[in-house]
Amino acid sequence: MAPPVSKVVRKIVKNEEEVAKELCTLIEKLSNEAISARGQFSIGLSGGSMAKFVCGGLPGITTTWAKWKLFFCDERLVSFTDPESTYKIYRAGLVGPTPLTEDQFVIVNPDLEVKAAAEDYEKKVQAIFPNKEWPCFDLLLLGMGPDGHTASLFPGHVALDENKAWVVGVSDSPKPPPCRVTLTLPAINHSACCVFAMAGQGKADMVKRVLGDGEDLPCSRVKPSPGQLVWILDEAAAAKL
Repeated sequence: MAPPVSKVVRKIVKNEEEVAKELCTLIEKLSNEAISARGQFSIGLSGGSMAKFVCGGLPGITTTWAKWKLFFCDERLVSFTDPESTYKIYRAGLVGPTPLTEDQFVIVNPDLEVKAAAEDYEKKVQAIFPNKEWPCFDLLLLGMGPDGHTASLFPGHVALDENKAWVVGVSDSPKPPPCRVTLTLPAINHSACCVFAMAGQGKADMVKRVLGDGEDLPCSRVKPSPGQLVWILDEAAAAKL
C-alpha cells in the first residue's frame, strides 16, 4: 500500500492584508474543530512575517482561548528580553490583546546550552503528547527563508536528516543568532496541518523554486502525512508560478 500523502491547498489572495485575514480565518476554524473534537488546540508558532500576521489578526477571532496550547516550531536561544526572541514577540502580541496567558505557551529555556535546551524542550512537548511516537500538532505555522529554510532547518544541515528526535539543537545556524532549537522534519510532518503564509515580491523567486520547480529545499520537505499542507500567498508572492 502506498504511504498516505499530503493534501496540498494553495490560496492566492490580493495582498498582504488578505493573507493575514485568510490565515487567521483558518486558525479560527481549525481551533474550533480541534476543541470540539478533543478539547484542546495545539499550535506551533514561527517568527518573522508570520508573527506579524498572527498577532495582528488573532485578537479578532472567536475561539475558546483557555483550550489553546502554544508551541514554537523553532526558537532562537536568546533571553526573553531580546528582540530576537520569538516568544517575546508573541507574548507582547497575544497576552493582553487576547485572553491567552503566559502559562499556555510551551517555551524553550534560553538559560540552557543548546543541546540541553533541545532535550528539555522535547520533554516539555512529550508531556503534552504522552505515549506517542511523534507529536500530533493540530496546526504548525511555518516560515520560509530566502534560502528555503523553514523552522531552523537549513539547506544541507545535518538536522534535516534527524529521524528519531522530536527536537534538536542547532549551534551553527547560517543566519544569526547561531544557537537555536527546532522541531525536526518528522515531528513537523506528523501534524494535522502545516501552513506557509507569505506576501510580497521578495518571496516570489523562492515560491517558484519550491512550488513551481519542486526544488529539494527544507520547505519542500514539509509534507504532513496524511495531513494538509496549505500555502497562502498574495499575488506578488505568487507572481512567478
